[in-house]
Amino acid sequence: MHFTFTAYTISVLSFIFYGHLTLPLVSAATLPGNQHDCNSHSKRLPSATWYQPDDHPVHQLFKRGPSAGTDGVPYAQVGSPAWSAAYPQSTPDANQLPELWVDALNSATAQGKIPGFAPSTPTDGNPVYPDGVDPLGNDVCSTTYKCRSDPDNIYDAPDGVMGISFDDGPLPSSSTKLYEFLQANKQRATHFFIGVNILQNPNEFMMAFETLQDDIAVHTWTHPHMTTLSNMDVLAQLGWTMEIIHNSTGGRLPKYWRPPFGDSDNRVNAIAKEVFGLKTIIWNQDTEDWSLRPKVPGLNILEHELTDDTVQMFIDAWPVIKENGWNTISVAEMDGGAPYQNSPSSSGNVQPAANIVRPSSVPSSLTSATSTAGTTTSSSIAQSLTDTVISTSTGPNPSSSTSASQSQTTSSASRGTYWSWCSTLAIVVPSLWVLS
Repeated sequence: MHFTFTAYTISVLSFIFYGHLTLPLVSAATLPGNQHDCNSHSKRLPSATWYQPDDHPVHQLFKRGPSAGTDGVPYAQVGSPAWSAAYPQSTPDANQLPELWVDALNSATAQGKIPGFAPSTPTDGNPVYPDGVDPLGNDVCSTTYKCRSDPDNIYDAPDGVMGISFDDGPLPSSSTKLYEFLQANKQRATHFFIGVNILQNPNEFMMAFETLQDDIAVHTWTHPHMTTLSNMDVLAQLGWTMEIIHNSTGGRLPKYWRPPFGDSDNRVNAIAKEVFGLKTIIWNQDTEDWSLRPKVPGLNILEHELTDDTVQMFIDAWPVIKENGWNTISVAEMDGGAPYQNSPSSSGNVQPAANIVRPSSVPSSLTSATSTAGTTTSSSIAQSLTDTVISTSTGPNPSSSTSASQSQTTSSASRGTYWSWCSTLAIVVPSLWVLS
């Protein structure tokens, strides 16, 4: 089954919520749940800032020092060989993680803060849980299966507000095109970046962070289905993305993350929260809502800076969005205004702090050893990695991973089938589509 466009200019306007319309669609009946949620959730406002305050436990993973706009640490220049060598070049090896991250995870697990149910298994491209594990139960609450019982997850925007964010960057061409448009329209956005894309596209990353001063958030290292991973692999996917953003922004710690394909559950969310202080942001998608006057609740929309086409569809929809009176703000602003755990913005001062691990998750023997501010780059985390390229691992689910080069050429084809069926439910003008 595929769609034939009969009016491209109008049809692209509906893309804003539905992703890669050029990709083949799969029937909703073939999926265990909607990968990119089409349902709404009870409205609520997130916390006051996009960053965690300086006394938040997550800061324990990274050392700090006071300085205007940075934490005072002389990090390697973004894009330099020394900078690139400190990170995995593809899927992270769970056997080569900073000890402090592992200790923090073990401590949180020992305290009963990390649920112990088994991961899902990729089956026909979809996460499927073992027998006896109820994905809709309160213990698991899989977002892939459309469970919405976790009160900490963010789905909706305030009334009349449209939260602007983009997944899957940074990438050449498409990201640059998007950033130039956002800058020209003075529109702030939150960018959920893939770690390997930052690694391979430092110029685009710096344009988003430094030129636009937009909000930078986590979209994992290689874009896997997170619920299929072991605890250690979840730790690696989140930790390395936190690390490269932290070391490339003067010491800022992201406050938000969005799971690839919208695939998370209580286990994955707990690791993100208890170890790294991250808050999970999903989205809501109400058919045709962007073309309506501001409504209740507001919209937390899913968009991508993956290709020129996806960016152009947002650009084409922009006049209609503004004409209909939506208050467009970044997702971080929607949640209270600050995108980082230790800074009010991409240009504001970075608060001195110990590191990013929650104190309750860190063994007391490590806390004092990682509390000194103003030292060199986070030695407790990457001391042995700054001059060595991390060896590549196939990981537990290599087919779900996406390298930067794959993201530029094939990732839309490999990922679109999991969620693009959402577009079949949202037809702005019925006559736009001919089903054949």
